[in-house]
Amino acid sequence: MFKVIPNGTNRLDLEMSGKLDAEEIRIAIKELVSKSENIENGKMLYDVIDFRLPSIGALAIEFSVLPTVFGLLRKFDRTAVLTDKPWLQKLSELEGILYPGLKIKAFNRNQRAEAEAWLNS
Repeated sequence: MFKVIPNGTNRLDLEMSGKLDAEEIRIAIKELVSKSENIENGKMLYDVIDFRLPSIGALAIEFSVLPTVFGLLRKFDRTAVLTDKPWLQKLSELEGILYPGLKIKAFNRNQRAEAEAWLNS
């Protein structure tokens, strides 16, 4: 399951749970592009509820749309990632190094208030 929820003018909240297949990834990216169309200097709160590695087909879709994802991420300044998996927290923050202009900070899922405060700082 992947949800994209607008939260104000320049913010999207994302929720991910379970294992995503190719079709879910395709739909999620279309939804992300559509709902971020008018965003500038945006913020994103990404809640990883139950992470499972995506299917091989989903990974292939992800790699095929990397240019779209790079363009999309330029619309955002900050992303807070909520996850209880330490390795996913580290990977998320490492990803921030790969996207110039985007700060990514990871929090435990029970630190939502801290994540919200960081996004708004």
